[in-house]
Amino acid sequence: MPRAIKLYVRYVDAFNRRVGRAAMYLVYVMLGLLLYMSVSRSVFNTPLNWGVEMAQFIMASYYLLGGAYSMQIDAHVRMDVFYSRWSPKTRALADVLTAFCLIFYLVVLLVGGYYSTEYAVIHGQKNYSSWAPPLAPIKIIMTFGILLMLLQALSMFFKDVATLRGETLQ
Repeated sequence: MPRAIKLYVRYVDAFNRRVGRAAMYLVYVMLGLLLYMSVSRSVFNTPLNWGVEMAQFIMASYYLLGGAYSMQIDAHVRMDVFYSRWSPKTRALADVLTAFCLIFYLVVLLVGGYYSTEYAVIHGQKNYSSWAPPLAPIKIIMTFGILLMLLQALSMFFKDVATLRGETLQ
């Protein structure tokens, strides 16, 4: 494989590993927020109108920023009735063939996310709730997470092509 592809795979994998491992801690932030909401409501009788929405934003950030890392470590759910029995080269061929669908899907998501984020930033879009938070920050995070998944999907595609050629990209 060309040196540029090897560098691409190495840097994308390293970056997504760091972002994914950092995103893992967002679950604890969300749990802390939900605990704080519960204590504030039951002990102090002061319910928070922003708590549930903020927990949803944190959870969306968690799974979108961690999605590329999850792809990298092959932690996504897979129906492997046949897949687990195949040889590594046959798996790589199946992954190369399905990668086009995945990349197309992620490109469509990225374009939609970009335009949605642009709208939220330009027009100061807010959520329709009593708290009415601005939606631009979460849309930026979501679009960035989709971009990371697209970059990781390309990295995985290159690794699968290398496997088909009998090479490794690590």
